[in-house]
Order: sequence, then C-alpha cells, then structure tokens
Amino acid sequence: MKTGKQPTQKEAQEKHSPNNIEVQEPVAEVLKERYDALNDKYLRLVAEFDNYRKRTSRERLELVKTAGEDLIQGLLPVLDDFKMALDTMTEATDVQALVEGVDLIYRKLYQYVESRGLQPVESMGLVLDTDRHEAVAQCPTEDLEQKGKIVGVIQQGYTLNGKVIRYAKVVVGI
Repeated sequence: MKTGKQPTQKEAQEKHSPNNIEVQEPVAEVLKERYDALNDKYLRLVAEFDNYRKRTSRERLELVKTAGEDLIQGLLPVLDDFKMALDTMTEATDVQALVEGVDLIYRKLYQYVESRGLQPVESMGLVLDTDRHEAVAQCPTEDLEQKGKIVGVIQQGYTLNGKVIRYAKVVVGI
C-alpha cells in the first residue's frame, strides 16, 4: 500500500484552476478540432442536400417533358388509321364501308384508352349523383319512376383509374 502524501486542497484547486495553462491548451485544441470536424460535416451535408434538391428538380422537369410520350406513342397507330380513312373518303363510293372503317378506328382508340384506365360514367336511368354527374337540364316526365332519375345524357363522363376526370352532363326527369 502506498503511503504517499495527499495533495492539499489548495494544490488540487491550483491544478484545475483556469490559470493553469497546461490544462487549458489541450482542451482548447480538442474543442477546436471537434468544432472543425462538425463544421466540415455540416457544410458537406448542406452541399449534399443542395445537390439532391437540384437533381430532383432536373428529374422532375425531365419527367414533365416526357410524361406524354407513352400516351402519344400509343395514339400514333390511331392517327395513322384516321389519315388513311380521310384519304379513302375522297375516293370512296360505299358509305357503309366508310362507317365501318370509322367504327373500327373508334373501337381501337377506345380499347387503348380503356387499357390505360379510362372508364365511362354510367348514367342512364340512375339517380343523379353529383359526384359523377352534372345536371344541365330538367325534363318533365309522365312516368313516376323516372322522376329524379337521369333520362338523357348530353355528354358522356369518364373516370381515369377511379377518379372522375369529366362529369357526365345529363338531363334529369322531373
């Protein structure tokens, strides 16, 4: 067991006093190094976030520019068919053949937009639903069952993947 002399209270205070330069210099140096490291880390993080913000902004602009590309590519065959139909109409004598040709083009276009999630809004004979229909006229009806129901569709409404993108314009029986 050591029987060394214990430092006095005064000696202990002097060792830890602010006037003791030996203790303060290493602490200040450590704190400065820590400050520099944290500041460097902060500046790198700010720069990284700024680069991320700029990159996502560029990507968003590019997406907006090319968003319709897929849609347009799908419509090009329908556009070609319409051009062919117009060219044929000037020389055709059979009206029924023209009607069938235009009907084929319509079905092709409808199948394409339907494959992309477009659905017509059902209206005829249903009760007016203001979330899907827009009443533009009223029509007197003698049939009591038709009162308050849709008796005519002026313009077809559509939903795209369940969201109404155009309300059906309808006539309601009164």
